[in-house]
Amino acid sequence: MRLAVLFSAFALFFTPVPSVAHHHFADETRHGVINVVSTTGIINDIVKNVGGKKVSTTALMGPGIDPHLYRATAGDVKTLARADVVFHHGLHLEGKLSDLLNGMRARGINTVAVTDEIPKSMLLSAGVPGNYDPHVWFDPNLWSMSVRAVARTLSEIDPANSAFYSANASDYIAALSEVDGYARRKFSAIPENLRFIVTSHDAFAYFGRAYGFEVTALQGVSTASEAAISDIHRVVDVIVNNRLPAIFTESSVSPRYIKAVKEAVEYSGVLIKIGGQLYSDALGGKDSEQDTFYGMFKHNVDVIYGSLSTNTERELATAPKIQDPGL
Repeated sequence: MRLAVLFSAFALFFTPVPSVAHHHFADETRHGVINVVSTTGIINDIVKNVGGKKVSTTALMGPGIDPHLYRATAGDVKTLARADVVFHHGLHLEGKLSDLLNGMRARGINTVAVTDEIPKSMLLSAGVPGNYDPHVWFDPNLWSMSVRAVARTLSEIDPANSAFYSANASDYIAALSEVDGYARRKFSAIPENLRFIVTSHDAFAYFGRAYGFEVTALQGVSTASEAAISDIHRVVDVIVNNRLPAIFTESSVSPRYIKAVKEAVEYSGVLIKIGGQLYSDALGGKDSEQDTFYGMFKHNVDVIYGSLSTNTERELATAPKIQDPGL
């Protein structure tokens, strides 16, 4: 059954679709709506806010979906083929969709990687020459460049509303700056010796660089690789040697590895807690506080701050009190 579904999907892909090269986006701009497909909810959040009512938005991947492992369905292929523009992340985040996205581009579908305009000098290595860590949204300053890329693309499709898209992009970037400031104020109270984030896969390196945390993970930047026993021992050593109070699960990754780490740490005689769930590669469920980028990012800040600060009352006693901005 699974093979039949996959065969149908790719058969549909190789069926002729209308050429965007001859479409010139006349219909959607005339009716005031551009049909936009985004691979992830994180990108879709940008599109909804920048495009407003002038776009119709669809995200291929919903809450809790791991983009590293996601495979296209027959419905996805139809959705992509009908789009006026497809926004994807790039940097090999959607590894299983690469061939399909390249094929859509070759057939004239406007396909845009939102990270293409981020200077390579600002990207972190993925451990393989020429490959970069794709999780750039965890540095709001970098992610603002992707917001501009979306606004610029929509303006190229619909020049009459360029000022509208640009203004909305500026508002979105201002919100990124606001939550970035919130994070910096919160984290200023966490002592340097406890600035460690231990998670399942290496999604928080940009976050760590931006806010002064050392990030340790069981898996690499992609969840396609399995963690080995040696990875568990490596992470356990970091926790025990630094007497860390908490480690974190992720919303789009199985918690089994983190639970194994907790058991191994406690077997060595050191208490450790799972501080909470962080959102890494996907937003939260619909109508939750984490179903927007702003809400997801703030949630992560609050969980990390709460888990690392409540265990350090003596260290924090002389620290200046943080004025919660109530964001």
